[in-house]
Amino acid sequence: MRNMGNADQELIRRVLAGEKDAYGLLVSAHSEAVFRVAYRITENEADADEVVQETFLRGYRALDRFDSRANFKTWIYRIGVNCALDARKARQKAGAVAIAEEFEEEQVAVQLADREAGPERILLDREIEGRRRKAMERMTESERTAFVLRHMEGSSMEEIAAVLGVEPNTAKQAVFRAVQKLRRSLAPLWVKA
Repeated sequence: MRNMGNADQELIRRVLAGEKDAYGLLVSAHSEAVFRVAYRITENEADADEVVQETFLRGYRALDRFDSRANFKTWIYRIGVNCALDARKARQKAGAVAIAEEFEEEQVAVQLADREAGPERILLDREIEGRRRKAMERMTESERTAFVLRHMEGSSMEEIAAVLGVEPNTAKQAVFRAVQKLRRSLAPLWVKA
């Protein structure tokens, strides 16, 4: 079985040789991962869907400038992260409140209720989610991206550094700062033994 990087390289070669349909295979292979990252950055399903479309459109337009020595996944993640951050800024600038987020909170409560959680647990879970969201909002773009990639996607520091366009040590510091902000936000909820 071929390495995914080699398979990606072959698909890119085919697209650049004029086989435009081969790009669809790249989209299929990577769109779910780009969606997850976009959703975690934007915290909005509709925005994440738009980010995926914009990411692969930009990727297609820039494919002739792709460095064949690079990893396509890292390259498309970087485009996706930039698109997600742009979407988040646009939503914040417009002052829009996403209706989908309200439904998401209700879904969390329903899911917890389905697991026969008591009212105290449901309230605590809502409080934790609210504090997590606020902590994520206080993170810089690089901290938020680094945190999402490391703790939600399981990316290595080298991959995070490549997506952010920084040195691995700088990526590590961004993850550390993000975790510290999250810990400070959740600290009041910790029960002391």
